[in-house]
Amino acid sequence: MKRFFALLAVAVLCTLAAPVTPPAAAASQTVMMQDYAYAPASLTVRVGDTVTWIQHDTAPHDVVTTSAPVAFRSPQLSQGQSWNYTFRTPGTYSYYCSVHPDMRAQVIVQPAPAAPPPPPVTRSSAAAPVSRPAAAPSRTAAVAPPVASAPPSSSSTVASPVAPSQPAVAAPPVAQASTTTSLDPKLLVAGLVTAVAIGCLLLLTSRKA
Repeated sequence: MKRFFALLAVAVLCTLAAPVTPPAAAASQTVMMQDYAYAPASLTVRVGDTVTWIQHDTAPHDVVTTSAPVAFRSPQLSQGQSWNYTFRTPGTYSYYCSVHPDMRAQVIVQPAPAAPPPPPVTRSSAAAPVSRPAAAPSRTAAVAPPVASAPPSSSSTVASPVAPSQPAVAAPPVAQASTTTSLDPKLLVAGLVTAVAIGCLLLLTSRKA
């Protein structure tokens, strides 16, 4: 029982202490369509990032890929309008304005950064939580001796009258032995219930901690 609660507490503590790596937040980039040019003409982003094109010229412009892993085409944008695209595939996206073919630019999409692996659990860190639940069951061991001490005292009382020098007094000790034996199951049940209750309290305490 002690070992079961100790292993359960260690498993809960290791689960709570495991580092959680948050996902990388997607970024948002902006390209200006102004003075019949894209600014910047070359933009580097990562997979999952969103690029927004904002139109500032009076003449209409659009965004049309000429060479790209995934082709896309925006509608024609009037002055003050914008359009965005989220890149899901790495590679180089070359594009131009179909209304003004001299307007050319590119977006370089890099793969998303790999999440760092969780640090390995060392033996020292794994052994540290064991000391906490190991100290708690010692209280259960402290409660157990009163339960175990009752039967030896009664047996010693029974053994002392049954001496070779007093054969005639053998009947009363038999009655005491039967009385004492009838009380042993109750004491054992009480001790077992106390040990289980303390173990449950220790488990709940370790979970809250």
